[in-house]
Amino acid sequence: MWWLLAFLSAALLGCYDSAKKIALKGNAVIPVLFLNTVFSALIMLPFVFSTGWEGWGVQKWILMKSALVLSSWVAGYYAMKHLPLTIVGPVNASRPVLVLIGAVLLFGERLNLLQSAGVALALVALFLMKRTGEKEGIRTHHNKWVVCLVLAVILGAASGLYDKYLMSPEHLGLDKKLVLGWYTLYQAGMMGVLLLLTNGHAARAAGVASAKGFHWSWAIPLISIFLCAADYAYLQALASPDALIAVVSMIRRGSVLVSFAIGAFLLHEKNLRAKALDLALLLASMVLLFLGSK
Repeated sequence: MWWLLAFLSAALLGCYDSAKKIALKGNAVIPVLFLNTVFSALIMLPFVFSTGWEGWGVQKWILMKSALVLSSWVAGYYAMKHLPLTIVGPVNASRPVLVLIGAVLLFGERLNLLQSAGVALALVALFLMKRTGEKEGIRTHHNKWVVCLVLAVILGAASGLYDKYLMSPEHLGLDKKLVLGWYTLYQAGMMGVLLLLTNGHAARAAGVASAKGFHWSWAIPLISIFLCAADYAYLQALASPDALIAVVSMIRRGSVLVSFAIGAFLLHEKNLRAKALDLALLLASMVLLFLGSK
């Protein structure tokens, strides 16, 4: 059943990316991200009360996860604000490649023939997506928002590997509710500090962009709702002893199909025919991974 939870997480993650893009339209990044972390912490607060503190020996590992994920989010939010959704989604889909390398090196995971074919096809799809992005004038080496996106992908991949270490019974084996509750609470606190800094004298002295220019959008609370639901399904999948982190992470990248549809039909983005072909290859790779995990 872990692969079903992975697919559910992917669908929710696509809705999360879309809500994020809509909320960031003409909006300041830092306050949107701050509110996202606050709403997420409120949603997960029952988990904090039900699991308790558990001591600093446990909390330090969760705090590290919070810092890692938040670093990825800050970079990713800036990329999402300035790049097309139909570009951000495919680049994000490269994350499982890094996770696969880490899973093989760190956890000794092995993929069967169908899963290996799925990963190979995904790599081809990602290469074609990169070429499609270049048609829109997005050059990796000359666009700081692409650099932010790549940084977000690398940090996100590291977070995926770290999740396996936190939740897997053969490693720390932490309770998923404990991790979800406390890491969202820590993130809200970290973002509160960052919000104050970006509005203060320290930010102006360091040349950091101000957090001013914020306006309310109902897409902001939806970001948190979709994200918390996606994370819960994801961690439930990883908690299974049979789950392969490389496969779970690859399936989650299927969220790009949801975000692509919203970018095409709601946001009216460009070069959809070429992007649709690239995504068809990515979908085929997901099918192979699905069959290989049965």
